[in-house]
Amino acid sequence: MNSNAAISAEALAKSYGKTQALRGVSLDVGRGELCGIIGPDGAGKTTLLRILATLLLPDAGRAYIAGLDVAGSYRAVRRLIGYMPGRFSLYQDLTVEENLQFFATVFGTTISANRHLVDDIYRQIEPFGNRPAGKLSGGMKQKLALCCALIHKPEVLLLDEPTTGVDPVSRKELWAMLLKLRREGITILVSTPYMDEAKLCDRIALMQQGRFLGADTPRGIAARYPTALFAVRSKEMHRLRHGLAACPAVASAFSFGDAYHVTLRPGGSPAALAESLARQGHAGVAVDPIEPTVEDFFMLLGSETEHTT
Repeated sequence: MNSNAAISAEALAKSYGKTQALRGVSLDVGRGELCGIIGPDGAGKTTLLRILATLLLPDAGRAYIAGLDVAGSYRAVRRLIGYMPGRFSLYQDLTVEENLQFFATVFGTTISANRHLVDDIYRQIEPFGNRPAGKLSGGMKQKLALCCALIHKPEVLLLDEPTTGVDPVSRKELWAMLLKLRREGITILVSTPYMDEAKLCDRIALMQQGRFLGADTPRGIAARYPTALFAVRSKEMHRLRHGLAACPAVASAFSFGDAYHVTLRPGGSPAALAESLARQGHAGVAVDPIEPTVEDFFMLLGSETEHTT
């Protein structure tokens, strides 16, 4: 256990029958850090967060929140954390105000005591105080859930894909709130499938198939990209995928918006790639060097993992 970490996971493993959700994952999150777990559906993000939130027991390994074992000291841990699951889980028949009052009472506090933490969001849901939670929009439900998770001013905030299915404006507002909470000294561990949210974190851990593929700052992750990367375009983008697959010099090619991000095998060159595509009949071919992103690194590691498992 890392005594300086707010969250510490050591070789956590968890299976559901024959499905291995976690395969010995380890992670330390420093106090006051905003750490993101980035990965697709089925990567193991929810299982990890449910273990940290004391809702699941791991098959192997240990986890700690503020130095407390999440299994052996689960009652004390629950008073230190705020947890927001991926699926809306508040009382849908209770009003907004009743949900907030209920969670405040459970933790022995009041709505007003820590309102300063969520004031920006609270002002938006306050006009709907008498509306049943089940009748709120998706964005308003997430804002209410975040307020309930913060009502007791937790030391650690665990968020499971809080922006999935949320409109772009609410998504931007929620991340602005997370950055504000980090400045308040709250440690935040948030999972997301969205790569564009990674750059907002202090540090990110890339997760796939129950394993961490790497953990670093967003800039550090992108800097780990091991080779030159090129954006390839042509006038007939629908044909380009097959053209790249037919080029012996191409090591990998992934579709990114209006281009394919391509790496080359040793000895390959962008000029030779352009010539090869031109010989195949592709017109308007452009091969431009680009800076790798977190998503590029994730895609590359993911493809390597698939080839070795």
